[in-house]
Amino acid sequence: MLAWRVHEFGPPEAMILEKIPRPVPGPGEVLIEVHAAGVGPWDGWIRAGKSALPQPLPLTLGSDLSGTVAALGSGVSDIALGEQVFGVTNSQFLGAYAEYAVASAGMLAKKPSSPTYAEAASVPVVAVTAWQALFDHAHLQAGQTVVIHGAAGNVGTYAVRFARRARLRSIATAGTKDIGYVRSLGADKVLDYHAQRFEDAVKDADAVLDLVGGETQERSFQVLRPGGKLISAVSQPDQARARHHGVTAAFFLVEVSTERLRGIADLIDRGELKTHVGMVLPFAGARDAHMMLEGRLRPPKGKIILNVEAAGEVPASA
Repeated sequence: MLAWRVHEFGPPEAMILEKIPRPVPGPGEVLIEVHAAGVGPWDGWIRAGKSALPQPLPLTLGSDLSGTVAALGSGVSDIALGEQVFGVTNSQFLGAYAEYAVASAGMLAKKPSSPTYAEAASVPVVAVTAWQALFDHAHLQAGQTVVIHGAAGNVGTYAVRFARRARLRSIATAGTKDIGYVRSLGADKVLDYHAQRFEDAVKDADAVLDLVGGETQERSFQVLRPGGKLISAVSQPDQARARHHGVTAAFFLVEVSTERLRGIADLIDRGELKTHVGMVLPFAGARDAHMMLEGRLRPPKGKIILNVEAAGEVPASA
């Protein structure tokens, strides 16, 4: 089969499209014929050797996927051969940029019926990240206020939608060109970070969802009420700063599960949640996708997807 491999960490040019043996699912695993694979910033971090997780080389990139079940490992009883599924490969976030991928059965669910394979592959990591940040880590409830940084990004758009559905008061930050878009998602208030400092406009928030990091994260402690929570999906917050402000702060890595995917799939099929695909590239265009992640090519607004169904033969330039 064809797979995008990394033998040495580096820039997108380090990615090699090559033929490797088709993997075999082990206990608790499923072999998926991949129809579409999602491309996320974490894929770029892994490729560059900057992942928060140890990543032994060589490796096959990719985690988000959708496709059909081609084989079952031992102990898998709630997934059927030929079933259409979506989800994540494994806790290492590897293996999806391939014609076939092995995935943990506990990180897969039946694909929602309404979206395409490409749309389904755009969902798992970003939607579950948003859900877990708001409800599993910040423990927000109706009527509480959350500040969402990076609200126009792939995780941020789901966070704004989930916040509205849960009747949270959301204050979103975004760039000038994205103000209208974020407002259309249902944010109660949208702040243009180019035009004003958010800490001058927000006080006593119950939680901050940090999807930006850096200086934005550092300044966010000022907007929380005593006992509030800063939850980052980007980097570890400064614990001394958190204690100084009388708040708690945490970094988390997403944990995708069948149960959470089923809940999200149900929301999609009921029309309560929309997917957001920015661009679908041919499978051979994975390097271009990573150049978009790095800003070397213009990135789309929305998730980048690789169409693996039309993988074809290895191009001469690969």
